[in-house]
Amino acid sequence: MNHDVDGFRFGLVTPVAAYLMAWLSSALGLRCIVRTVHHGHRGKSGWLILGAASIGCGIWTMHFIAMLGFTIDRIDLTYDVGLTVLSLVIAIVVVSIGVFVVGHLGATRWTLGVAGPVTGLGVSAMHYTGMHAMHFHGSLRFDTVTVVLSVLIAVGAATAALWAAVTVRGLMPALAAGLVMAAAVTGMHYTAMAAVSFHPTATAADLHTGQSPLSLLLPMLIGPMFFLFLAAWIVMFDPLLVAGDSGSSRTASAAAPTARLHP
Repeated sequence: MNHDVDGFRFGLVTPVAAYLMAWLSSALGLRCIVRTVHHGHRGKSGWLILGAASIGCGIWTMHFIAMLGFTIDRIDLTYDVGLTVLSLVIAIVVVSIGVFVVGHLGATRWTLGVAGPVTGLGVSAMHYTGMHAMHFHGSLRFDTVTVVLSVLIAVGAATAALWAAVTVRGLMPALAAGLVMAAAVTGMHYTAMAAVSFHPTATAADLHTGQSPLSLLLPMLIGPMFFLFLAAWIVMFDPLLVAGDSGSSRTASAAAPTARLHP
């Protein structure tokens, strides 16, 4: 990035907040997928959808929380609402593809070899669609090598996440896996931002016009964050997950008929 660009307007506040959001949503998504793999198959598609939407919303929210700290010297930034929403749809759809492939076929070399790259490329598409939604007086240029590196990080993170989704069991391992996934996803974001250079073309009359990204992005972040809150509430009170964490697989299997008798 050139000398006019600052990705840390609020210091470490936005990177830390973005990382925490990525961590919580990753751990939440893993718990949803674990529910289908280790604790029975009732409502499997619903839990896979909930897990994929949680991870997709979390990655998207992480991206735009980080973008709240992004500024260009003396240039006002605005965002196209349609493209911003499209980036959210891309995140959820591509994560769903990877989650459903691995959730139904298992974490084999073949499934990970297909689902991992597809999901990673989708996450990258979400990021660059979100960047394309940004409007300002000037042009964007991308360093090819750094862009490729960011995509490789995204593919690696997606593959590791899908592998963990069907192998990690228990609350603490899921939280630990979420930490690693969040570090990879957040690292991908800032690597991708390092590939960007901005070249303003505005005249003095064009500077400091438009609406603040803070006023645009904050309202849009409320919906996905509220969804993640509801998803967390569902996971926290699911009897099979609670039984699976507190006891053996026998306890988990014994809890299943109880859940059916007393929903």
